[in-house]
Amino acid sequence: MTARLADIAAQAGVSEATVSRVLNGKPGVAATTRQSVLAALDVLGYERPVRLRGRSAGLVGLITPELENPIFPALAQVIGQALTRQGYTPVLATQTPGGSTEDELTEMLVDRGVAGIIFVSGLHADTSADMDRYEQLRAQGVPFVLVDGFSDKVRAPFISPDDRAAMRLAVTHLVSLGHTDIGLALGPKRFVPVQRKIEGFVRAVREQLGLDEDAVHERLVQHSLFTLEGGQAAAAALMDRGCTAVVCASDMMALGAIRAARQRGLEVPDDISVVGFDDSPLIAFTDPPLTTVRKPVPAMGQAAVNTLLEEIAGTPAPRSEFVFMPELVVRGSTASARKASPPKG
Repeated sequence: MTARLADIAAQAGVSEATVSRVLNGKPGVAATTRQSVLAALDVLGYERPVRLRGRSAGLVGLITPELENPIFPALAQVIGQALTRQGYTPVLATQTPGGSTEDELTEMLVDRGVAGIIFVSGLHADTSADMDRYEQLRAQGVPFVLVDGFSDKVRAPFISPDDRAAMRLAVTHLVSLGHTDIGLALGPKRFVPVQRKIEGFVRAVREQLGLDEDAVHERLVQHSLFTLEGGQAAAAALMDRGCTAVVCASDMMALGAIRAARQRGLEVPDDISVVGFDDSPLIAFTDPPLTTVRKPVPAMGQAAVNTLLEEIAGTPAPRSEFVFMPELVVRGSTASARKASPPKG
């Protein structure tokens, strides 16, 4: 036990005597010091004594798409930590192909008496989905917040990145490197973030390259799936049309674009530049390290939790959209455009 006390004391930056007082529930320890000791227990993997376990303020559901895309676990972690700090217990419910639907997961969480629900990239982002499900949820008195997607048919707070600005950042970067044939690879058109990225991309290439809008849609925009294979297929189609740079709607798609380039014997970034979107965990360590537009995950996750807790407390946030500015992160997958080879003669 002495060795454990020493470990906890070192982690918390206090004396062993202070750790002992906290663990035994003795008075005379500042609240912040007590929290430091409890945090040290958690970090070192020790179980808290029963009397020191805080009573949960309630359960909060978090419904996400599949967790294969690393941006979703990253967002879930931020939201889960923020909820825990406020005394709530997060319940992660994940949709999987052929598994539970969003409606089934919602019903399960409501049956368990959750205090509220945070939806990430759910049906609220799908323009073909029926939005009545959210009004029915509101009628049941369950507070909720919607992340990544928007519908003016739903009276709720929305948390989104600025998808249009993200595309402007990517296009501006590539144009500054001399690229004039820039393609956009993204997911199905029915999703709101996809539509917004197209709007931002089209406006940026029109303003910076003077291209015709119809020609941009026809030649430079390619829909596929939000997967590595989807990015590979979309990038291959764009390269067939002469693109020297590809902007992708997710980092996973960007990795597919790099694979497509290599299958053609092309080097990234020497022959073709690739830009991702999200700045997912570990994406800085790919080969080459991926230039990407960083989604502001910490700020979005914290805002989702703060907004939901206001809803739960009966002081609802405005029924509007909170939009967060993304950031360009330049790494090793973009470079100056190659000059066209002179005609042989």
